[in-house]
Amino acid sequence: MSQDDENMNRRTYLTYVGGTAAAVGVAGCTGNGGDGSDGSDSGGDGSDGSDGSDGSDGSDGEDLPEPETREEHLQRANLRLNQRAPWVYLNRQYSVYGIASRLEWDARRDERIEAQAISVAEGDPSVTITQSSMDSGLDPHDHRETPTDNIVIQSYDGVLGRNADGDVIDALATDYERLEEGRVRFEIRDGVTFHNGDTLQPSDVAYSINRVVDENVGGIASPQRDQLAGVTGAEVVDGGVEVISDGINPTVFSQFASYCKVVQEDWIESRESSAINSDMNGTGPFRVVEYEQDVQVVYEAYEDYWGGTPEVEELTIQAASESSTRVSELLAGETDLIVNVPPQEVSRVRDEDTTAVTAVPSTRVVFNAMRYDVEPFSSPEFRQAMNYAIDLDSIIENILQGFADATGQPTLEGFVGDNEDVSPYPQDVEEAERLVEESGHAGAEITLETPVGRYLRDVQIAQAVASQINELSNVSCDVEQRDFASLAGEVTSGELENFPHFYLLGWGNTTFDASQTIIPLLTSDGALSSYREDEEVDELMAESQNLPGGS
Repeated sequence: MSQDDENMNRRTYLTYVGGTAAAVGVAGCTGNGGDGSDGSDSGGDGSDGSDGSDGSDGSDGEDLPEPETREEHLQRANLRLNQRAPWVYLNRQYSVYGIASRLEWDARRDERIEAQAISVAEGDPSVTITQSSMDSGLDPHDHRETPTDNIVIQSYDGVLGRNADGDVIDALATDYERLEEGRVRFEIRDGVTFHNGDTLQPSDVAYSINRVVDENVGGIASPQRDQLAGVTGAEVVDGGVEVISDGINPTVFSQFASYCKVVQEDWIESRESSAINSDMNGTGPFRVVEYEQDVQVVYEAYEDYWGGTPEVEELTIQAASESSTRVSELLAGETDLIVNVPPQEVSRVRDEDTTAVTAVPSTRVVFNAMRYDVEPFSSPEFRQAMNYAIDLDSIIENILQGFADATGQPTLEGFVGDNEDVSPYPQDVEEAERLVEESGHAGAEITLETPVGRYLRDVQIAQAVASQINELSNVSCDVEQRDFASLAGEVTSGELENFPHFYLLGWGNTTFDASQTIIPLLTSDGALSSYREDEEVDELMAESQNLPGGS
C-alpha cells in the first residue's frame, strides 16, 4: 500500500466510491465549525465560568431570547448541553462497508443492513454478513444496539419503515393520520402472515406497541421505551390501530418509521424469555432456520412475504470483533458483506476484482459519556476540561483519515434541532488544566472504557483521547477494552450505578430529530442517560414535545 493510499482523504475516497454516498458525504455532511481552529465562535468556551444557567449564552453573558418554536427549544437544549459538557464530544461516524463484487447493495445512513435489498448479480443466491458483534438475544423489544437490530429486522417488520434515503414509507401500516392532539391512527395491511402461518391481526400491532411503552405488558420493561417517547399506549378501534400520546407528539410517525417491531401476541405470551430470545416469529422477509448463540443466525427466504420473496435464498449473519479479521474473511470469499472497513484497509479491499467498498455518512454520533454522579465527572468544570484536552482534528485526520465530522453537541448537522451556532471545543491544554484546578480534582486518575471493533476504529479513538488527556499536567487516563455486549448491557440496564464512570459509545438516531438523542441519553428520565441533573434540559425537552414542528 502506498503512502498516498494511506493518506487518501474523504473527498477523494467518496468521489471514488461514487453515487449518493459521495454526494452526501462531500456536499452535505461536514460538521458546522468542524475545523475547531480557533474556537472563536464556540458555544462551549466556558472560559468565564458561566454555564448558561441564568439564560445567558454562556460566553458573553448576554441574555438569549426565550425559545418559542419547537426547533428553538431543541437548539437551546443543544447549547446547554455543549456548555455543561456531559460528554466528551467526538464525531459523526462514517459507515464504511466491504462487499463482494457479485452483490449489489447501497449503504444506508441508518446503518441498517436489510438483506431483502441485496441483489445477487452472479453466483450462489446465498449471502453471509459479518458484523462486529452478534445479538444480545432475539427479542425485538429487549435490546438497544444496532448489531442486534440488524439481526432481528430480517425477520420482524415495523409499523412503518424507511427507504435508503431515510424517507418514511408504508410497512405493516398502509395509511396513517393524526386524528387529534394525542391520537393517531394506522390502517393495517391485509393478508400478512407470520412465519408460523398465522395471520397478522391489528391486535398484534397494538400489543407490540404496548409491550414497548408499558412495562406491565409482555413480561419485560423494554429498554426501547424512549424510542417511542410520548406514546402511552395503543388500542384497536374499528379494525385499525389508534396510538395515544401524552400531548401532540410531533415526531410520532417518524418514531414508528424507525422503531417498534411487530410481534404476534399469542406467540410471545406462550413462551418463556429464553425461547423468545432464541427464535423469531415475525412477518419479515427471512425466517430463522438455525440459531447458535454468539456464533451465527441462519435464515431462509420467506416465500409468503407480503413484500415479495427476497432474491437472497439463504442468509447467514455472523460476527468478528477485529476489523482485520473481517477484511481477511471478505478477501478470502468467506463472507460477502462486512462492516467498518478501517481507512487503512480501504485500498486493499477496493483494489481486488472480487470486492468493493461502499460508504455513507451515518446518523451516529460517537462520544465519551461521563457519569454526573461520581467524582471527578460530577464537576462541570472537569467535564469541560476533558473536552478542551482533546484534539478532534488530529483524531479525525490521523485516526479516521477524514472519515468523520467533528461535533460539539449531541445533534448532528441536518437534524431538526441542530444548533449551527455551537461549534466543537478547540483543543486548549492551558484552559483544560485551569478548569481541572478550578474543579478541585487535580491529580485525578480516570479510566476510559471502550468496546472493541463495534465502531470505526473505536479502540484507536479511545487510545488517542486517553493520550491527549495524559498530556495535561494534572490528570492521568488509562484505557480499558471491553466486550461490546457487556458494556452495552451495563448502559442499557437502566440502573445508573451499573454504568461505567467514563465510556465510549455511539448512538444512531434514524428519526433525524434531536429529541431522539437527547431524551434517552441526556435527560433525567432517559433510560440510557448518565446525566440526570439538568432541570433546564429536562424542561426544554418536555416543552419541545408539546409543540408542532417534528421531523
